[in-house]
Amino acid sequence: MSTTVSLRFSLQVFLCTLVSLALHGGFPHWVLALDDPNAEPVHTLDPLVVTATKTPKPLSHSTSAVEIITAEDFQRRNIRTVVDALGFSQGAAVFSSGGPGTTSTLRLRGGSPDQTLVLIDGAIVNSGTLGRFNFGTLTTDNIESVTVLRGAQSMLWGSDAIGGVVDIRTKRGEGVPVARIFSEYGSFNSMREGGSLAGKVGLVDLFMSLSRWDMTKFSSINYQRGASERDALRNWQASSLLGVAGPWDGRLEVAFRWINNDIDLDSSSTRSGGPFDVLKAKTSSRQYIYSGSYYQPLTDWWDQKITLSQARQTTVTQAGTQRLGLTSGLLSTPSQAGNSDIRTRSNRIEWQSNFQIGKPVLLTVGYQFREQLGKNKGTFSEKINSSHAGFAQVQVNLFDQFFATGGFRQDAHNSFGDSTTYRVTGGYLLKETGTKIRGSYATGFRAPDINELFFPNFGNPDLKAEKSKSLDVGIDQSLFDQRLSISVGYFWNRYRQLIASAFDPVNCGALSAFGSCAQNIGSAKAQGWETSVKLLVARDLPFLKRLDVQGQYTYTLTRDSMTAARLQRWPVHQASAFLSYQPVDPMVLTVSFRYVGSRFNVTGNRQPLPDFHVINFSASYDITNNFQGYVRVENILNRNYEEIRFFGTAVRSVFGGVRVQFDLPVGDLNP
Repeated sequence: MSTTVSLRFSLQVFLCTLVSLALHGGFPHWVLALDDPNAEPVHTLDPLVVTATKTPKPLSHSTSAVEIITAEDFQRRNIRTVVDALGFSQGAAVFSSGGPGTTSTLRLRGGSPDQTLVLIDGAIVNSGTLGRFNFGTLTTDNIESVTVLRGAQSMLWGSDAIGGVVDIRTKRGEGVPVARIFSEYGSFNSMREGGSLAGKVGLVDLFMSLSRWDMTKFSSINYQRGASERDALRNWQASSLLGVAGPWDGRLEVAFRWINNDIDLDSSSTRSGGPFDVLKAKTSSRQYIYSGSYYQPLTDWWDQKITLSQARQTTVTQAGTQRLGLTSGLLSTPSQAGNSDIRTRSNRIEWQSNFQIGKPVLLTVGYQFREQLGKNKGTFSEKINSSHAGFAQVQVNLFDQFFATGGFRQDAHNSFGDSTTYRVTGGYLLKETGTKIRGSYATGFRAPDINELFFPNFGNPDLKAEKSKSLDVGIDQSLFDQRLSISVGYFWNRYRQLIASAFDPVNCGALSAFGSCAQNIGSAKAQGWETSVKLLVARDLPFLKRLDVQGQYTYTLTRDSMTAARLQRWPVHQASAFLSYQPVDPMVLTVSFRYVGSRFNVTGNRQPLPDFHVINFSASYDITNNFQGYVRVENILNRNYEEIRFFGTAVRSVFGGVRVQFDLPVGDLNP
């Protein structure tokens, strides 16, 4: 039996065994026996989900397919980048082109990277020119949570939410003001350090942080293909969230984030003897993300919120001075066409009003203005994509058992006209058994990005929006006082009017000297299953303070409707798992496993990539209440693999660091 089949079979047996035992009562006594009989009952807090409805809602009441990754998860697993965290999510395909700091994109449920809307503190951060967000530059420093909402969400969020939404939130300051610092050193001469200030004084809370990451990284092009130059990473980040309590339970929030990323590059082009190990090639990006919101209840049945945000980015790419063809072995000079200076802005203004109509009905209405501006210096001048939208949503909650939502949205876009989207969801929670049945059906759209509309010899100003239909149904089961949680869901997506480059001299002749341009010619479909299991095995025993297991498996079938080929970079099978062991209070040990099945690097079932699996280990120990040491070992088995063809990934790597916390003397100012 091959390694791929063996791993897949083992995972399926593991998940099926857990589900079978849970449903037939095969291990309740075994699980409960692994507890101190005098221990307090388990009380799991029900997290609030805002992204799914734009109003706070307990996760147990949510009728959407949603996952929340918290700051506690980041720390227990010693995860340093958001893209590393997302690689373990359900329904997501996350790949990097050469390791930390390089372009890293997220796909959801068979979609493409530009079909996922990404927000940071309410600011839309998808690139105006490319349509997607690069997760490769974003570390987990000062991030409170990452919410992944799967399925078409254009009814509430508009364009780009055709496949789902990723909502990233900065930490709030709470409690007595404290200062924290950390320092880390590890493989590839990696050095990370940073600090933060956080706390609440009177009506004001603040969390602010600054961090730095330098790394003499491995080669962006896989060293096994002959690349030898070590490419460097230099990353600075700063962020803050200031909150002020207003009258009558109002709240003002102002957030800021700065990301400064410099990364050395190689080239994956196969022309003229490539791929290439390139000297002096690099990309420098500067991102500034500003957002502000004010929430104000006006009566006990009416509240409002207004949000303003802007995300700015400058990306300068240098093509390099010399390149070595790894196939031909020849030295050459890179084309200066690879030099670029791209500048984008994304503005958002949104007003939202919520009306509680009696006890069971909540009505939400709102307006959004969205604007994206972009220019490529020397290629095209500044272009604008903008839209006005109105939306309305009704939520129904009967006896905290039956839940339903329904809504529609109308967008008026300056490039392609109007678009109407809608979404309906429903769910039923049987409290006696901890069973929730949920389902949703929605439509979505994605407006053409600035490159697709205006890039010389490619852009087409007559493009229409991409469209989608999305359905999912699922069962969420909680057992044994919430010690075991099982979720099984089915999803189905259809995409049409997809934008692709087509050779059409007749229709593209006025737009392109090469006879090809962007056109709405594509259609695709995706369907599959998502399964997750969380189990608290034991707690409060000698040398077994806590032992828990978490795993997920995603099965995704994708097809290009015109060619019947699988969609680009979509594996059929994906799985991940965490085993967390806390022998005593100060120590936490975590083993993580990630498996990605075979896929095709480009369209048309070309350039196949084999499956891979990676095992990581981390350990942390609280030496005192204010001092923690930790170590992280990545790729323990030293697997050689490529997430994207030709690009390198890290061999076995070891990192270690410390975290220190200091109480600040202003704490006694709190009332």
